[in-house]
Amino acid sequence: MTRRDFLLSAAAATSLFAQRSAASDLIGPIPAIDSHIHLYDPMRSQGVPWPAKNDPLLYNPHLPERFSALVAPFNVVGTVVVECSPLLEDNQWVLDLAKDHPAIVGFVGHLEPGKPELAGHLRRFASDPIFRGIRLHGAAIKDVAPGPLIDDLRRLSDRSLALDLMGNASMLPHIVRLAALTPELRLVINHLPFKEFDGGPAAFRTAWTPIAALPNVFVKISEVIRLLNGQMVNEAGYYRPGLDVIYELFGPDRVIFGSNWPVSDKFAPYANVYGLVSDYFSTKSRLAAEKFFWRNSYAAYRWQHRGAASALVL
Repeated sequence: MTRRDFLLSAAAATSLFAQRSAASDLIGPIPAIDSHIHLYDPMRSQGVPWPAKNDPLLYNPHLPERFSALVAPFNVVGTVVVECSPLLEDNQWVLDLAKDHPAIVGFVGHLEPGKPELAGHLRRFASDPIFRGIRLHGAAIKDVAPGPLIDDLRRLSDRSLALDLMGNASMLPHIVRLAALTPELRLVINHLPFKEFDGGPAAFRTAWTPIAALPNVFVKISEVIRLLNGQMVNEAGYYRPGLDVIYELFGPDRVIFGSNWPVSDKFAPYANVYGLVSDYFSTKSRLAAEKFFWRNSYAAYRWQHRGAASALVL
C-alpha cells in the first residue's frame, strides 16, 4: 500500500465511522481505553532492540503525541502501553514518559519471572502506580510447575498486578495449568483471534473452551484484521464467526479492546482497526460495548484514572 492509498483509506474509514456514529448513539459516545500499544524511539542514543532498522513503517519514533493525535476522532481517552523491549531500563523509559502524558493510564512491563532479580525489579517498578503488570511469552510457561516461576507470578498477584501472555495456540494447555497454580493472578491473553483458527470457528471453540472456563482469564481482541493478497479484508462477515465464538465463550465481562498500534499499521489504518470492532459491538447492548472498550480493561489491569480517563465512572 502506497502512502497515498494509506491516507485515502484512513480518510474513508474515518468518514464512514463518523456517519455511523451520527446515525447511532450506541458506539460513538462510548470512550475507549486502548489496552495494547507500543511506544518507542529508535532515535535515542541507545537505540531500540525492536523494530528492525529495515522496517520503514515501524522504525521511526512512536511517541504519545503521535498516538493521541491519531486516536482523537475515536474517543480513545487513554491507553495501556505494553513493552516489547527486553532492556530493563526501557521499563523506566515508559514510566518516565507517563509522567508528562496522562493519556498513559497503565504500563505492562517486560521483566523475567523465575530469575533471582525479579523480586527487586518488581519492587522498583511497581512502586509507580502506572506499572500494572508484566508480559510473558507463552514459551516461558511450557510444562509450568511449582517453582521459582510460579513464586514470582504469585508476587504479581500479591501486588494486584496482571500477567499478559503472548504466543499461539500451543500455549493454551499450559495456560490451564498456570491458572490452576495461580488462581488469584489475572491473566490477559494477547492478540485474539489467533490466526491458526481463521475460518474454523468450531476448532476455535474446542481449543478455547477449557480456557474460557477459567474465571481469572481475560482475552484481548487486538489482532483482528487479516490481509488477502496484500490487501485488508474489509468484509464484516469474514470476521463475525470468529468474534461470535470469542464472545460466546468469554461473554461480555472478559473481552478487552486493544489495537496493537503501531504494528496494526501493517494491516490497516487505525480507523479500520477501531471501526471493525465498533461495528461488531454496535449489535450489542450499550453496557456490553462499554465493558469491551474500557470497563473490562480496568477489571484486568486496575489502570489509573487520570487525564481524560479520570471522567470514566465505574
